[in-house]
Amino acid sequence: MDYQHILFTRSDGVGHISFNSPATLNALTRAMLHEFEAALDICNAPDSGIRCLLLTGEGRGFSSGMNLADPGGPKLPQPDAGQILDEIFNTLMLKLRDMEIPIVVGLHGATAGITMSIALMGDIILAARSAYLLQPFANIGLIPDGGATWLLPRMLGKARAFELSLLGDRLPAEKALAWGLINDVQDDHKLRDAAIAMARRLAQGPTRAYALTRKAFWEGFDNSFTEQLLIERMHQRTASRTEDAKGAVRAFLNKQPPKFTGQ
Repeated sequence: MDYQHILFTRSDGVGHISFNSPATLNALTRAMLHEFEAALDICNAPDSGIRCLLLTGEGRGFSSGMNLADPGGPKLPQPDAGQILDEIFNTLMLKLRDMEIPIVVGLHGATAGITMSIALMGDIILAARSAYLLQPFANIGLIPDGGATWLLPRMLGKARAFELSLLGDRLPAEKALAWGLINDVQDDHKLRDAAIAMARRLAQGPTRAYALTRKAFWEGFDNSFTEQLLIERMHQRTASRTEDAKGAVRAFLNKQPPKFTGQ
């Protein structure tokens, strides 16, 4: 596929997708989203050799959100501004949730609107000091979407979720770190290298165990404690039968470091 709106590279087991429309602060268009989804499908294919996904943005920020001037996008005001959620975003968010590989996200500058939801699907989220997150929907008379009304209360609690969503103020990287919304803050010039290093580290790990860990955590959001114990038992059985687990146990008994192949 010839990508016009994203950059997509594969190296050292990492599939690196970067939004690439710097002139619009990487505002999302239908064309960009179709390319993004196609690249996600490649990353998630069992025979791709990709064992970690890295998401970043080119230019001055990660993304300013949906491009409301996109000729193929939603026109506001309109009777149903949720149409694009049905057509693209809801499926996309589920695809990110169900990825079989870990997701690393590197944020700088703006991460606004539905791209904040996309970023929060990352398993490890690194941010530059210039980064800020923004739920701007109330500023244009809309509600948070992309799963934000589900994600934010679970990640932040009710008070902070409402604060972000009703006030529509920027959340700076350092405060997002203090709130537990992201994993680390880096100087701007170090962010890209730090994100790549993290993705490469995860790409060398027990890929199938990572996939089962992701699945177990996501299932746990809606399960009772008793139900989750059963989920852990089921996934642990699967994990213990992987070649990586068998090899790691042998390495441990022989006092050697494990070498994971992703199998």
